[in-house]
Amino acid sequence: MQLQPVSTRGETDDSPDVLPNSPSQPSSVLIKSMIRPFDFSRARKIHIVVAGIYFICNSSLGSSLPSGAHDAIADYFQIPRDDLKMVLPSSLYMVGFVIGPLLFGPLSERFGRKPILVITFAMYNLFTMACALAATFPALLVFRFLSGLGGSAPNAVLGGLFSDIYNDPHERGLVMSVFMLATTFPPLLGPIISGFVSTVSWRWTFWAGFIIGGVGFPLVLTIPETYMPVLVRAHEKTFGKIQDEPDVVKSHLHDSIGVVLCRPFTMIVQESIVFCCSMYLALVYAILYLFFQAYPIVFQGLYGMTPGVAGLAFLPIFPGSVIAFLLFYLYSLYHTRALHRGFAWAKVEEYRRLPLACIAAPGIPIALFWLGWSSIPSIHPVMPMMSGVFFGFGYLLIFMSLLNYVTDAYKQYSASAAAAASTLRSIFAVCLPLATTPMYTKLGINWASSVLGFLAIAMSIIPFVFIKYGSWIRENSKFAQRAAAERS
Repeated sequence: MQLQPVSTRGETDDSPDVLPNSPSQPSSVLIKSMIRPFDFSRARKIHIVVAGIYFICNSSLGSSLPSGAHDAIADYFQIPRDDLKMVLPSSLYMVGFVIGPLLFGPLSERFGRKPILVITFAMYNLFTMACALAATFPALLVFRFLSGLGGSAPNAVLGGLFSDIYNDPHERGLVMSVFMLATTFPPLLGPIISGFVSTVSWRWTFWAGFIIGGVGFPLVLTIPETYMPVLVRAHEKTFGKIQDEPDVVKSHLHDSIGVVLCRPFTMIVQESIVFCCSMYLALVYAILYLFFQAYPIVFQGLYGMTPGVAGLAFLPIFPGSVIAFLLFYLYSLYHTRALHRGFAWAKVEEYRRLPLACIAAPGIPIALFWLGWSSIPSIHPVMPMMSGVFFGFGYLLIFMSLLNYVTDAYKQYSASAAAAASTLRSIFAVCLPLATTPMYTKLGINWASSVLGFLAIAMSIIPFVFIKYGSWIRENSKFAQRAAAERS
């Protein structure tokens, strides 16, 4: 990733015009004296990005950790392996993903990114350790919910965090694509880790998650604050009230807690971009978590594999994700060059991200039809496993395209928009896996997968619609227009 040289003005203490000591100085000087997040050094920005990605990798890993330990947990607590209750360790974690973003996304726009990330990462680690120590199944479920609640924060906060420090859409898009790639692989590792570790004890599944998370906690603890309104507020306290700050910043600073917490609900109701993108992402995301229930039905039930070996079936999703990342990177370079050359199409915001979602859309139904109709005992299990390549390609490219599009459209409010999107997709990720066993039992592997494929085809129209009408929608959106005014 090529980053432009940045100014470090304001990072030394001996610059006489950096930290004004007199309250009588013009307030414009006070504003200019601030170290803006856009002007952070390259090393500091990399630290922020790595810390955020480390957090999301851990919370993503935690979402699928119990999958490979399903049988060991059921046997320890004397619960039938096919009992619906055995879906709860994963589903209740995702319930935390439903509730958490509605709190942490808006709160990060009130109190700042850093305190929210530090508190929630500590919460995630603490309750992951509690899962390893759980004495009863209900206690395990409570700890899983609380762990998911803490782990949900980066889903809502990181888009805004990266928007804080990268003003250039190309750089921000690349960082967001790395972030999304990092969220794809850990859930695939969860069943593999727990499938092998649970042969010693199911508790080691959660000890492994706690160790992996605890090692990187100092990374998150030492990040600087990046949210400009919070930095302005801190600057005011140090050097006196700033009188001529823009009205949009003033109003943003003084938003009530009620307004802040209601913002995701308001956006999902009033903003068609947020609602439609969230619905598409919700379906794709829920299908990934449905696979954690469906793959054991296919590869353990149909092909007779052990949990650890069946977990390897998730690996083909990763090369598909790598292909998606490379395509995103190449298209981003192509678009940036076209923009610099003044091509009219490149100046249309919708052409920055959405064509990639259109390319990715067929990948999801292809993967589902492939999985459904190749899962036959007479066909080698590698064949249905390879459907994961198409799923990984479609899944990651759709996420990178739509989340970047939402971040570009809502900028300062992208954390609230991401919270709305995260909540919707987490609701789907809770509900759809609960229907997996009944659906795959009654309809069979082939038709159950096909029904999901038809839904994916229906949703694939969304990026095409926004390419045509997205510019008009943004021009009539009060959130998009307010975010653009505040950023300028």
